[in-house]
Amino acid sequence: MTDKLNITEPSHDCPLCPRLAEFRALNRQRIPHGFNGPVPGWGDPNAQLLIVGLAPGLHGANTTGRPFTGDYAGDLLYATLLKYGLAEGEYLERPDDGLTLKNSFIANAVRCVPPENKPTTAEIHTCRPFLESQIDRLPRLKVMLALGTIAHQSTIKAAGGKLPKYKFAHGAVHKLPSGVLLVDSYHCSRYNTNTGRLTTEMFEAVFEQITELL
Repeated sequence: MTDKLNITEPSHDCPLCPRLAEFRALNRQRIPHGFNGPVPGWGDPNAQLLIVGLAPGLHGANTTGRPFTGDYAGDLLYATLLKYGLAEGEYLERPDDGLTLKNSFIANAVRCVPPENKPTTAEIHTCRPFLESQIDRLPRLKVMLALGTIAHQSTIKAAGGKLPKYKFAHGAVHKLPSGVLLVDSYHCSRYNTNTGRLTTEMFEAVFEQITELL
């Protein structure tokens, strides 16, 4: 079993997932100015809220090196965090915009960008120790927000829960074995918002819940 105390973030040239490493090498040729590495978690180290996404976007976090920065999903997420006092500053779609997170932290279930935004089951499993370690390194953690089904499943496993007990549903709240609460939301991707599966009002309603829980 992996010793979580010795894990922080994967190296910039992490070799653990060969397919993702090959895709990373390709992107370093295609996007030479990009970050093109496992994107580390980011935010307030004393946060009570951990937001878990799926994986970096190719032209978002994979390029900028900061979670949800540079793509549409970040536009909605950071606007909502600012509205609910979980961030301060201005989000300008770049990592040097001066934006800071307050009482919140963001990490992905898979740290590297996958082809077609679809990590394999093996890749999700291989990257999970980094999420486990992230959870352990937030001493004041009270609530986790899972953006989408894969983030929901990986977060439950990382927190020591059993999947059959926790069914994903937008707005659902689950109590994990540690006592930490898990809140579910549809992912704030362009696909979900363009199709109406997730509206700004629906996303903000989840943060209303989180504000009350915190």
